Amino acid sequence: MSINVCKTKSSTVGTVPARLGIENLPALMAFERQANDDAWSEALLSAALLDDDFDVWGIWAVEGVELRAAAVLAYLPFDAELQSICVRPSDRRHGLASELLGWITQCAIERGAERLLLELRASNVAARRLYESAGFAVDGQRCGYYRRDDGGSEDALLMSRELG
Repeated sequence: MSINVCKTKSSTVGTVPARLGIENLPALMAFERQANDDAWSEALLSAALLDDDFDVWGIWAVEGVELRAAAVLAYLPFDAELQSICVRPSDRRHGLASELLGWITQCAIERGAERLLLELRASNVAARRLYESAGFAVDGQRCGYYRRDDGGSEDALLMSRELG
């Protein structure tokens, strides 16, 4: 069963993430194309929006019209996995990713997850700093996991944080 609202401390950037539903798919697709270099397909986003083992959260610029940030959280038997977190380029460096990460961490705790897992490109220094500041540690890496535009590959860092 999916939660609709997480109890969390007051927002530091004046936002409250909203759980997205299938009716938000057009806005989410537009956001993905604008904000994510490795955008999810419509089929994958649709499946996540409909599956009770996923939560998709967004921060709206204008209610129901344009997203500023979004995150996809998958629930596993004992863990939760942050599968995507992204902020619109014009809204970066204003605390939205940190706000959304705190929100989904609280949601995972309320859902009973013992750990929160994620992976990121080894070259994504800003994201690594964000995760480390939120208590995540590197657990390992997947060699050559991500494909680059030049045909090469890049390692993925695996990170996790104990919850509770």
